[in-house]
Amino acid sequence: MSNKTQSNRFTRFWKKLGPGLITGASDDDPSGIATYSQAGAMFGLSTLWTALVSYPLMVAIQEMCARIGIVTRQGLTGVLKRHYSRPLLYTMILFSVPAIVLNIGADIQAMGAVTNMLFPAIEPHYASVFFTVLLLLSIVFLPYKPLAATLKYLCISLLLYLVVPFLVKLDYNAVLFHTIIPSIRFEKDYLIILVGILGTTISPYLFFWQTSMEVEEVGNRKNTIVVDKKLITDMRRDVDFGMFLTCLVFYFIILTTGTVLFGESIHDVNTVQDAAMALRPLAGESAYWLFALGVIGTGMLAIPVLAGAVSYILAEAFDWNEGMDKKYYEAKGFYAVMAMSLGLGLMFDFIGLSPIDALLLAAVLYGVTAPVLIAMVLHISNNKEVMGTFVNGRWSNILGFAACVLMTGAAGVLIYFLW
Repeated sequence: MSNKTQSNRFTRFWKKLGPGLITGASDDDPSGIATYSQAGAMFGLSTLWTALVSYPLMVAIQEMCARIGIVTRQGLTGVLKRHYSRPLLYTMILFSVPAIVLNIGADIQAMGAVTNMLFPAIEPHYASVFFTVLLLLSIVFLPYKPLAATLKYLCISLLLYLVVPFLVKLDYNAVLFHTIIPSIRFEKDYLIILVGILGTTISPYLFFWQTSMEVEEVGNRKNTIVVDKKLITDMRRDVDFGMFLTCLVFYFIILTTGTVLFGESIHDVNTVQDAAMALRPLAGESAYWLFALGVIGTGMLAIPVLAGAVSYILAEAFDWNEGMDKKYYEAKGFYAVMAMSLGLGLMFDFIGLSPIDALLLAAVLYGVTAPVLIAMVLHISNNKEVMGTFVNGRWSNILGFAACVLMTGAAGVLIYFLW
């Protein structure tokens, strides 16, 4: 096959990628990177297997959300509003929105701290303000297509993490063993790390974002009035690739920190800057810079997704005009919520709320909402009155139910240890 043919095939594949790729890539945000770095530093390679377990569960849930958006042409909040009681919906919103805002705050702080680490002359607060303003202006003033394309290309920043492990010596036998053989320790810290990985990879904000973005994407295509198998097939490929990317990246982050930091008995890693600084003398300048720059790139990708999820949730709940394809004056409430989310997230940087505390609070709130939301998504995607012929197949239900049980157990473990 000629290079030109291969290039054309890749170009066609890349053009078909959209919401699934962005959703998956945004899951590896600075907060997620901190969690994966902790897992590697504290327990070496023993949590590598979680990437294999997480992947099919993530694909199942995100594919259901995407299919709901395509078939109903409504975001998840809008569908929940039609088919569930208002008190239950508003309870989900009450828990989800603060958790997402806390997540935004932790990511903004991480970007500011890493910028200061790379360029000491720049104060972390100033860097945080700069990124917040830059992101807000980009979201408000960039039309949907350029914004979606920008987010799509920011996904490439995740590839930085695929390079770092190969800058150090790896024990390939140990890597293979821990990848395919699950290791579970019934210890408090180990179980909390497993819960943290699950909570980071299967997060409620991704459900809302995926559904709404599929609605936006379909609305911006021509000749998509009728839902057909090709549209669903393209969506599934998009979701499969996006979830594969996020699992691949978090696998490589655990591989890096589990090899380098754990191998040198460096276990106290609480933030992404801790991980980057610890890597510097052990893995060299290249690993240090790649790891740190990856944090900034993933933050630029993830924060618009987080803020967008909040806007879609509230706009659909209160019947406001919504959509990132709309101008500011066409959806003032939608964009005002986005600005408020970024502003509140930035405020945490100035009132002294640490990223660790913010993530802990977010984890608890996500833990409460995720199992209930997954159950709702399962119910909707099996409802023929809503989904018509596009209801779940057997494997979607098996994996969705497994995700629901696993997230319920994770929430129980988290609440037990924090009680």
